[in-house]
Amino acid sequence: MPSIQYIARWLPVCLLLALSSHGQGLFIRNYNVKDGLANATVYAAAQDRDGFIWFATPTGVSKFDGKRFRNYTKKDGLTDNDVIKLAADSRNRVWFFSYNGKLSFFGNHFVHNAENDSTLRLGNNGLSELENVFEDRAQGLYFLNGGGRVVFYNGRTAVYDKWKTFPTDKFFFLKNDSTFRPLQAFFRLNSLQDLKDKTETVYTTVPYGLNEIGFIERIRQRAVLTYKNMAFSYTKKDVVPFFNGRDFGINEEISSICLDRDNLWIGTPRALYFIKDFFKGAKKASRLLNNHFITSILNDRDGNIWITTYGDGVYHIPYKNFYFSYLDNTNGLMSHSVFSVRKDKQDGSLYVGQNGGMLSRVDTLGRVRQFSLDSTGGRNSVLYISPYKQKDMLVGTDNNIFLLDRLSQRVRLLQAIRMIKDIKVTPSGKIRVAADKKLVTLGNGEQKTVPLDVLAMAVSCPTDTSYYIGTNNGLYYGSESVAPELANSGDMRLKQSIKDLEWINGDLWVGTSDQGIYMVRDNKVQKQFTSRENLASDICQQLYYDGHGRLYVATNRGVSVIDTKSQSLLRNITSTDGLMSDDIRDIHSDGDTLLIATSNGLCYFNADNIPMDTIPPTIYMNAIRYGDSSYLPKAQFTHLYESKGAFEVEFGAIAYDLPDLVEYQYNLSGDTLSWVTTKSNIIPFPDLQPGHYQLLIRARKYRSDWGPALALTMDIMPRWYQQWWARGILVLLGVLGILIILRFIVRRIKAAEKRKTEYNRRIAELEAKALTNQMNPHFIFNSLNSVQHLILEREEKQALNFLADFATLMRQMLNNSRKSFISLEDEIAFLTRYLELEKIRFASSFVYQFEIEEELKEYTIYIPPMLIQPILENAIKHGLAPKNGSGRLIVKMKLENDLLYCAVDDDGIGWEQSNALKSNKLVKHESTAISVIKERLQIIKSFNGSIGKLEIIDKFKSGSGSGEGTLVVVRIPIVKML
Repeated sequence: MPSIQYIARWLPVCLLLALSSHGQGLFIRNYNVKDGLANATVYAAAQDRDGFIWFATPTGVSKFDGKRFRNYTKKDGLTDNDVIKLAADSRNRVWFFSYNGKLSFFGNHFVHNAENDSTLRLGNNGLSELENVFEDRAQGLYFLNGGGRVVFYNGRTAVYDKWKTFPTDKFFFLKNDSTFRPLQAFFRLNSLQDLKDKTETVYTTVPYGLNEIGFIERIRQRAVLTYKNMAFSYTKKDVVPFFNGRDFGINEEISSICLDRDNLWIGTPRALYFIKDFFKGAKKASRLLNNHFITSILNDRDGNIWITTYGDGVYHIPYKNFYFSYLDNTNGLMSHSVFSVRKDKQDGSLYVGQNGGMLSRVDTLGRVRQFSLDSTGGRNSVLYISPYKQKDMLVGTDNNIFLLDRLSQRVRLLQAIRMIKDIKVTPSGKIRVAADKKLVTLGNGEQKTVPLDVLAMAVSCPTDTSYYIGTNNGLYYGSESVAPELANSGDMRLKQSIKDLEWINGDLWVGTSDQGIYMVRDNKVQKQFTSRENLASDICQQLYYDGHGRLYVATNRGVSVIDTKSQSLLRNITSTDGLMSDDIRDIHSDGDTLLIATSNGLCYFNADNIPMDTIPPTIYMNAIRYGDSSYLPKAQFTHLYESKGAFEVEFGAIAYDLPDLVEYQYNLSGDTLSWVTTKSNIIPFPDLQPGHYQLLIRARKYRSDWGPALALTMDIMPRWYQQWWARGILVLLGVLGILIILRFIVRRIKAAEKRKTEYNRRIAELEAKALTNQMNPHFIFNSLNSVQHLILEREEKQALNFLADFATLMRQMLNNSRKSFISLEDEIAFLTRYLELEKIRFASSFVYQFEIEEELKEYTIYIPPMLIQPILENAIKHGLAPKNGSGRLIVKMKLENDLLYCAVDDDGIGWEQSNALKSNKLVKHESTAISVIKERLQIIKSFNGSIGKLEIIDKFKSGSGSGEGTLVVVRIPIVKML
């Protein structure tokens, strides 16, 4: 941040801006090396068409936008670091003058010289220092060196010694000012003889002539010449002196001169002089920057003044600060901390109360007199000043009340009262003092004290007998006959801590400690002003009424102005407008002039004519960075995409007043509603993908609207692998790769499932075969029993036949047991042979019959082996064998959906009776056969998917058929083939 100084090291000091005969203190900013300036010695300043201020120094040039300096040296293209002059032409080029006489300028964001710009090459011509430059109507430039030679430059080529026939000088160009325009503010003469010898003009010794019609305008429009401490207006016809330094007490040689509206600035090797309203006839010069070598003065397009110095950097006086005047300990006061201020309307003198018990009186001639009033310990600030009766000024400090005789200037103590907070005078002249926990009334040589239970902070006197007291616990009302009490005990708003009171036309205005301002009528709050309604701050420190409908509210963040008639907030005045500080202690108005006491000095100005700077700042682009490279700013940026390359745009705003309050907005979407607000001057985009973008950037400053947007079009070109066709190929290859991988995975899954299914099927087959093999020993055991029975009965022939048939049956059974499925035809043949053997065994005690559905003969049907045989065996052995007489066995087969329906029907003794006759052993055998069949059906279901079922029906118990025997139904999963 730039350092700030209050420059007004001259006396006498004027206090009222309205009086043009007096000088004024100016609020001046200083910029130096610590702020980024290239060097503390600055030779010259110039402003380009964009608005940048350029400074020439011994170590390069500095470009300034109000906040940041950008420095250029030989590394950036300067022909020499020691730049002694600057000039800005109409093509927005800034030319740099050095002792080597070589041409160089800044344009299009970089420094041009003979090495990087062939149009600037002058061959081997030896040049001396270039002194002056002029521009013709065709924008051609004429550089004049010390030898009277001219270098002409038209943007395409540079020509040395444009006019070879005769040497020329600056007067040739000045005389032909209708053709040539000088690019510098003034010209210094070595002697007056130059005017007489080298020109045909008439040297007029008549001074000034400012009253002549058109003369002032002539001075503004034509070249100004200086010689020693004099200034001249030059034309082809005559030379007229319009300024003589001796008349203003300026004896030094003029080193720089600047015309600023009606004001005149004079720079010398010893100081800076400011003559306010010089062109209106003012005769008084203010000496500023004492003991500073002023090298140049620049009045920029906004009215700001720039002063360059030899060894002390650059000073800047903002345009609006010419409307303000300042008074502090640098130009008349004993202290910069001001607590109170009043103007004495009788003699025009000004009284300023400070800390340390110091009171300053400044008369209309600028003479300052100091009064040391309060020497008590602790706080002893002068906090109250007011005219009292006809000859006195009433002065209050923290601990005493004084009367100052206006004529004799003698001070006498009126009353010692500790911890004074506020003083008011009644219409009849009584003095009421709010101090500590009491209200003190002074009048007619008497003192009356009203004790309070709370701290008294403020007092107001609507009449001689009534009063309001503002306390730390709310608003109290009382009179000389009634003790103070809360004004409205039911309204919590009036129980806030109160700082000041002001009675205005029947209304009481209440300033609170942290709740803003109340307007109270008939002890009721009618309106409240807070920061939500744009009050400068909710913390009120002082109220001041100017008697003309305006209430000034002193806060810790500036001054708020309220119209008491319309009860509306008019405006706020803060340090951004030009106040020395936002910590406001007291306010006083004197006609059009408003005086404001702050913690940093006294500020006074015309309250109705403060300039409102509402023009948005000029925004510019400084650099574009992409990846590891930086590029000059341009409206169109095209670049090949860089992976993980960060894109940055660096920009700034030209704002010489309040640069820290500048803020920016940008959007990249093109949607003007999607603005992003920032205080940073760098916008980063970490990974900007290929595409077409438009970046809009705009800026605003204090009280201004958003300015026009600066547009940057960006085209990030994709790499080959980011092209649509490359991406399509990559996507296609990716999809193909995914499909291949998925196919591989699916095949592996299917193969695994197939192996698992085959494994489970094989296990199931083995289990089925194992169960089948469990039945074979049972059948063999029973058959051998039958053979044994025949042998015992001595039926050898029949036994031999049985064994032969049994061997055939065993061979067939062994073949079937190795298969998971056999054809139904083979199964029926097997069962038929088995039944024949059983008939032999039981001496033909039963007959059997197969009933096969015709539909079964149309297909080749496969069923698991050894499922039906155990059922037949149980029917013969346990149903028909125990029956008295012959029996009958019927085997029915048919298709039922995808199952083979097989019913084994016998007319034996029945299921229940058979169970009753069985031995434990037989029960075990039967249970084993039945359980094996059920388990086989379950296993067959597990790998074939069909559901088999075994059902046993006792016909006698169920009442079906003849009522005798057992019906066993088994539904067997099959494999059907044509």
